Amino acid sequence: MNRTRIKICGLTREQDVDAAVAAGADAVGFVLYEKSPRYVTPERAAALARRLPPFVTPVLLFVNEDAIKIIAACADIPGATVQFHGDETPADCLLASGQGTRPFLRAARIPLGEAARAFDLVKYAQDYSAAQAILLDAHVDGFGGGGKAFNWSLLPPSVDAHLVLSGGLTPANVADGIRQVRPRCKSLAVDVSSGVESAKGIKDADKINQFVAAVRAADAQLAG
Repeated sequence: MNRTRIKICGLTREQDVDAAVAAGADAVGFVLYEKSPRYVTPERAAALARRLPPFVTPVLLFVNEDAIKIIAACADIPGATVQFHGDETPADCLLASGQGTRPFLRAARIPLGEAARAFDLVKYAQDYSAAQAILLDAHVDGFGGGGKAFNWSLLPPSVDAHLVLSGGLTPANVADGIRQVRPRCKSLAVDVSSGVESAKGIKDADKINQFVAAVRAADAQLAG
């Protein structure tokens, strides 16, 4: 079965990290961008990451951050993946990821509505070919995700990259997103933040479980 991997992002509390792990998440995300309502300091992210069992990946989200600060934060969180969510160039990503020695994700900000057709995701994936995956998020004012979903049906039919679908996902719509996007790429993962929250930065364990269950049901349906 082609298993969809799951990341729960924007974690700020111990109980939310534990709930994500208990539900079966493959990765958890910490936002190290000071303007985000889900911001945590590097020290706080490191403390939360120490709760993770083996094979659950911590992901550190940065927006236009200085490479030295990114490298320092990663040094305190062994095994972390870096997520670049700003205007970072391919060279910026390579520098801050230790010339590619640390895996990284590059966020592509897909315009809302019909404007999504104009975003050349194939070229974007080629430009950032050193990335482990391209994360698809909706283009909203500011950075760090806005809980909006773009039109998945307007993505190119074939992208030579691993993709992570993000932006406005919920337990109710994630199955549809998986069905629409998985055939277009090498592999698909999903990333949720606001869709499993009771308030910004406060996760809801029941919603996390519902989200994971919806992903697994979609996998089973596609496998059948």
